[in-house]
Amino acid sequence: MKSTRTTPADTTVCLLPRVDVVEDTAGITLLADLPGVKKDELDIQVQGTTLSLEGKVSIDTPTAFDPAFAEVRAARYRRSFTLSKELDTSGIDAQLKDGVLRLRIPKLAAMQPRHIEVRVG
Repeated sequence: MKSTRTTPADTTVCLLPRVDVVEDTAGITLLADLPGVKKDELDIQVQGTTLSLEGKVSIDTPTAFDPAFAEVRAARYRRSFTLSKELDTSGIDAQLKDGVLRLRIPKLAAMQPRHIEVRVG
């Protein structure tokens, strides 16, 4: 689950959140586990066909806190996905509840199945 990707300016280790993706005829639902991430610390972006999720866990510590030993560190979650061109990224709905991010991405109207009525006569 851990990713060892770091950047020179940021030594925080990035974790890959576990994600479930479910597709139905109207679109896809993406469920990502982001325990400890608050709404203010969550960034969701779409650029072209790339969906990026990034969340930071903030640990509340006293202002004069200077630990002699500490194992708990602030975590950062980061994950990217390539989306199908049949999805309507302008209609994404995002909800965060109990550490689970739920993204609903509808399919373009032209890509959704439609019923064709047959006339007699």
